[in-house]
Amino acid sequence: MSRWAVVLAGGSGTRFWPLSTPDRPKQLLPLATNEPLLVDAMRRLGTLVPVERTLIITGQSLADAVHATVPDVPRPNVVGEPRAAGTGPALAWAAAEIARRDADDPVMICVHADWAIRDTAGFRETLARAASVAERHRALVTVGIVPERPDPGFGYIQPGDKIDGARRVARFAEKPDRATAERMVADGYLWNSGIFVWRVRDFLDEITARTPEIAPALPHASRGDLAAFYAAVTPVTVDEGVLERSRNVLVIPGDFGWDDVGTWAALRRVHDRDAAGNAVSGDVHAVRSRDCVAYADDQTIVLYGVQDLVVVARDGLTVVTTIDGAADLKSLIEALPPAVRNRR
Repeated sequence: MSRWAVVLAGGSGTRFWPLSTPDRPKQLLPLATNEPLLVDAMRRLGTLVPVERTLIITGQSLADAVHATVPDVPRPNVVGEPRAAGTGPALAWAAAEIARRDADDPVMICVHADWAIRDTAGFRETLARAASVAERHRALVTVGIVPERPDPGFGYIQPGDKIDGARRVARFAEKPDRATAERMVADGYLWNSGIFVWRVRDFLDEITARTPEIAPALPHASRGDLAAFYAAVTPVTVDEGVLERSRNVLVIPGDFGWDDVGTWAALRRVHDRDAAGNAVSGDVHAVRSRDCVAYADDQTIVLYGVQDLVVVARDGLTVVTTIDGAADLKSLIEALPPAVRNRR
């Protein structure tokens, strides 16, 4: 059975402002390593799936920039969504497109472009195991990350009965408060990673049966009419529209150093740090400073006697906030005059 990969690379990455802009969002930026996050994601897939069987779903205005970032991926495999409609329509389109190209009912492996992974070999091994479970059981399989901490920034999965190296999903839980996250971790919950693996036909059948936000638009996708498909769908996440409604979802645990590069504060976890715990990029000098994140884009940053700060300097604009405050940059951007927030 053939395998395909789908890489979700949409979004504007406002939480990485001012470095991230609509023309150059976070997936095209070197945040976790010296390469853009999207390049990291493609290399991580490695030999698991060849590039000719990899689809990248992004925004229409970003399709050319995405292809320029990963030129080995055939240009027709870079799909530019006419509008943002959530992960449900994105993965439904990808499944229908794969079905149009490959008649062998392949398995599709769905990942995001904005992750950091410490153990690449373990990541690939887990995805291959998930694909085997999906093939054997004709189930929708997700990878639940073994938590490294009780993090309220992630959704959670409660594993249920054991089935052939996997577990039934008892329930999906939205992002909890910290006390609830601590209880969930103690009770064996897993982080909801957004890694999904399933047979194309099984996924499309579930959408047909359970997802009225998408199902009526599937004939457009089967004909390859991207504009008509997106005009007809109602935005919905794949979690809400499919997985939480299905009775055929399995989860396997993953323990390979996964992290979501969601805010500047995340770089303190995923980026190389100096002896004082500072994660820096560019011309940064941290003196008597601890546990800071600093990103200098063609400028110089000097930190002295500070702790737990995020400092980003780009093109004459400098943003200073705290590690905690970095999670709420959207509120900051909305409070700024257009001339500042719309700088590119």
